[in-house]
Amino acid sequence: MIKKYLPYIFLIAAAALLFFIKKNQRGASTQKPNIEQPTEKITIPVLTDDVKDKDEIDGFNRNTSQLIFSKHAKCRMDCRKIDESEVREILKNGTINRKKIQADKRGMTYPVEGYTHDKQHVRIVFAPKGDALVVVTVIDLDTEWKCDCK
Repeated sequence: MIKKYLPYIFLIAAAALLFFIKKNQRGASTQKPNIEQPTEKITIPVLTDDVKDKDEIDGFNRNTSQLIFSKHAKCRMDCRKIDESEVREILKNGTINRKKIQADKRGMTYPVEGYTHDKQHVRIVFAPKGDALVVVTVIDLDTEWKCDCK
């Protein structure tokens, strides 16, 4: 008689073992704290593209005379055949891509996009540092260049 029910017993034991393993595989479950949701509305300002003057972003000064080129930017410029005059051209005439502005512990970075005098579509990322601007990286938006920058 026990042979008749042995497959069912085995199946139930396997299911119980599987349930136990799934329940406990990531450690003890913790209760989520009961957090009250605020009832007041918070308004967050949004950066929009309707700013007429392209120099109106706080912290970004296009009229700097000093550019500092990072080691990475120099390597990328060399790979992508972009010289310092083209970087200055994009800084002066390019458009800030507001969707790609980033902030981290080192500060803000401002990506400026445009076409160089030799028709390259580029994005150059600048980071203010005192009265100067650091050129963080240079990106060709149309061509994928082979580059071994580390």
